[in-house]
Amino acid sequence: MKINLLTADVYNRIAAGEVIDRPYSVVKELVENAIDAGATEITVEVLQGGKKLVRITDNGCGIEKEDLKGAFLPHATSKLKHADDLEHIATLGFRGEAVASIAAVSDMKIVSKTAEGEAYSLSCNCGVMGEPARDGGANGTCVTVENLFRNTPARLKFLKSDGQEEADIANMVTRFILSRPEISFTYFTEGRVKYRSFGDGLRSALAVVYGAKTLADCYEISADKHGIRLSGFIGNQNFSKPNRNYQSLFVNGRYVVNQTVSTAVAGAYGEYLMKRQYPFYVLFLEVPPEIVDVNVHPNKADVRFADNRVIYGSVYSVLSAVLDGNSRALEYLVKEGERGPVAEQAVSAPAAIEAPVSEISAAAAVETPVSDTNAPAASGQAFTAKTAPSEVRRQENRFAESASAMDYCAAKKELQFEIPITGGKSPAPARDTEFEKPAFFGVKTPQTAPDKEDFFVENKRFLEQSAQKAKQDKIDPARLTYKGELFRTYLIYEEGNDAYLVDQHAAHERLIYDALREKCETRKLATQPMLVPYLLNVTPQEFSFLYGNLETLRSLGFDIEEFGGTSFKVSALPVDLNGMRLDEFFAEVLSQLDSLRAIRLTDILKDKLASAACKAAVKGGERLTDEEVRALMEKMDGDMSLKCPHGRPVAVKLTKTEVEKIFKRIV
Repeated sequence: MKINLLTADVYNRIAAGEVIDRPYSVVKELVENAIDAGATEITVEVLQGGKKLVRITDNGCGIEKEDLKGAFLPHATSKLKHADDLEHIATLGFRGEAVASIAAVSDMKIVSKTAEGEAYSLSCNCGVMGEPARDGGANGTCVTVENLFRNTPARLKFLKSDGQEEADIANMVTRFILSRPEISFTYFTEGRVKYRSFGDGLRSALAVVYGAKTLADCYEISADKHGIRLSGFIGNQNFSKPNRNYQSLFVNGRYVVNQTVSTAVAGAYGEYLMKRQYPFYVLFLEVPPEIVDVNVHPNKADVRFADNRVIYGSVYSVLSAVLDGNSRALEYLVKEGERGPVAEQAVSAPAAIEAPVSEISAAAAVETPVSDTNAPAASGQAFTAKTAPSEVRRQENRFAESASAMDYCAAKKELQFEIPITGGKSPAPARDTEFEKPAFFGVKTPQTAPDKEDFFVENKRFLEQSAQKAKQDKIDPARLTYKGELFRTYLIYEEGNDAYLVDQHAAHERLIYDALREKCETRKLATQPMLVPYLLNVTPQEFSFLYGNLETLRSLGFDIEEFGGTSFKVSALPVDLNGMRLDEFFAEVLSQLDSLRAIRLTDILKDKLASAACKAAVKGGERLTDEEVRALMEKMDGDMSLKCPHGRPVAVKLTKTEVEKIFKRIV
């Protein structure tokens, strides 16, 4: 086997696949560089979803002429000098890979000017670098990226549509607006301003991204626990969203998606949110650099904490105190006089969504119970800038040894929960909150070799088995002998050596539900104009989803059209939906954002159809006539495998053998 030494153009293109996978990645890396350069004003421009053009302009410190070539070189950075610097990373960028990776797969040009020097430019076309030349420009840097992935057609082919790519870029811009409220951002797409912030505080930034009305439904918090500072905004107990696109976490100013924190938030909200509802939050977590590792993945989408239990316990205890309204909430809530301004001219198009990120590293998952992080350490110690990661566990041990038994037990009781290693809604906290259990709990599943069997053959076999089982569960109604009823709720039938108990309410409910679904799917289209149009404000990713389904919504009877920014205007709706709350309807539509399924009215209205069927069905305890019993079984067509819309079985089968075992006739 011969070992080949890759040339720069090859390994740069490979590195680009790790760091720059989509246009939003280009925006992320270049804006982070602008922030690290000390910019107070940043402009982002994109064309065709970033495929044709991405331009980032800032008023930062600029780049000297002699350093321009170095900016394009791999592993060249102004952020680090020594290996020890990796333990104290305070900048957003530090790898020195982004510019080289972008330049390897695009036509890139940098124009930069320092405060004392002149403006110079340098171009690099798919890895072929030119020479620095005099140019014109204000203080700062302007980076232009054109024709992204033109020399990697395989990557270009798998990009999303222009609208979807632009939505992800807009999402990334809104994350920067929130994470750096002291910086003024302007975002142009196709020559139009979509977002503009003014650098005058977090409340103003929140109003720009989500709309000023959102502030009225949020608590502003600020808390210090064990050397960890937690601040930002969380939705109140009645403020929820249909998906996770309204959740933002910033660790030391860096936007990340971290399982430990998201699980802690879900646990705090557990008893306040119904199924398919998600909390709203914009949280800032500031920790000493020594206890957080941001060097987990090239795209820096997640971080790893020295001790997840301390992070989890701190976040959970603060949020649960505020939501539960206990005495400690006063310590964490920001008082009226301490709040920042809200820009009256803020653009209110909502836009913060879940940025596409790679899978969270399993190494950052938590496997152990949360320790006593809610009570103050008896030794007075907590995380500090000088506390090494190895010291964290020793501090917890000292707490357990030195705290009084009463205080320690109280703390343990208050935080008696565990963190699952994988996804899942939340852990089980001390209060009686129900959570969905993860597939496995604290145990890593071994990796198995992939099954080489043809999946299409397997799917076909499954469908055939399902059809065969359904056929077996179906009985000719003429072969059934009606034997009476039990408790005026269950109808008793006999067939050979088998007996069936049929729940009259569940059976009738399912039949009515099926009829309503069929009517809904085959109804004649009729629309009702609205006296006052309904305005729907959504995030960029939700906008892209709805925009791609406009024709489907119109075919359902909605008169819906774009209304500027990331908003839609609904002027008419189906007659049979008249009186329905449109906010609930579209929340249900948007909850299917990640399902990759087409919008179907019957799926969206499933709960309402089930409720209508339940109300109209015969109730348990009502006596049915012989004709009604016969009609019910005829409509069931002998299908004993039916379930009611809520999932309960319609019929239960008892064999003669099972009955004789009950009476000990056989063993």
